[in-house]
Amino acid sequence: MIHVFDGADDLLPALADFVVAQAKEAIYLHGRFSLVLSGGSSPKKLYELLVTDKYRKQIEWSRVFFFFGDERYVPADHPDSNYLMAKKALFDPLDLSPGQIFRMKTELEPAAAAEDYEKDLLGYFSDKPVRFDLVLLGLGDDAHTASLFPHTAVLHEKESLVKEIYIDKVKMFRITLTAPCINQAANVAFLVYGASKAEAMHHIHEDAQNIVEYPAQLIRPQGGSLHWFVDQAATQKLTNK
Repeated sequence: MIHVFDGADDLLPALADFVVAQAKEAIYLHGRFSLVLSGGSSPKKLYELLVTDKYRKQIEWSRVFFFFGDERYVPADHPDSNYLMAKKALFDPLDLSPGQIFRMKTELEPAAAAEDYEKDLLGYFSDKPVRFDLVLLGLGDDAHTASLFPHTAVLHEKESLVKEIYIDKVKMFRITLTAPCINQAANVAFLVYGASKAEAMHHIHEDAQNIVEYPAQLIRPQGGSLHWFVDQAATQKLTNK
């Protein structure tokens, strides 16, 4: 489902309301809420909104557990770290317990970091399937999401939940959840706004499937729901609105 808003000022509160609704439902149904965070400037604005009085009082934050869709292979205190951004925007203002936060450990070698994170996921869900309550995703201008970049081997991964991948485009390792892992989620929500995303939106939604060129086409939750929270500018190249 695609939810279209005039701009970020309308879009972000709507997505924050969606997060609140999913949190309340998950906590009611099984006592806790597993939330996968996205990196980047757009999600940062969402996190800053969630810690305002309007939203922070609506969620039992002590029952929320945070994960990451991907991470740049940099130290946890590096300015490019998704973890550091979330720590400043969300974790510190909410005064969360360390046990609520599952960080990708970039102090390990890339392959070891991916393996370690997969063990964390399996440990959290214990004897149940790895099924997040909500995965938040962004969209790159090149149609990548998480660290599922075009023309990378991870796009064909079928078994692992987490993989390390060297992204030649940015000359850096990344650790990422795989598409099969994301697609096991109960809910997936993309946050996309700005005219720079219009071309990618067109390719993903209206071109024939080509996951090598447009990796976000891989995201199709199995037995879950898929939501796109987008603004008008990001939809300007869609012919079917």
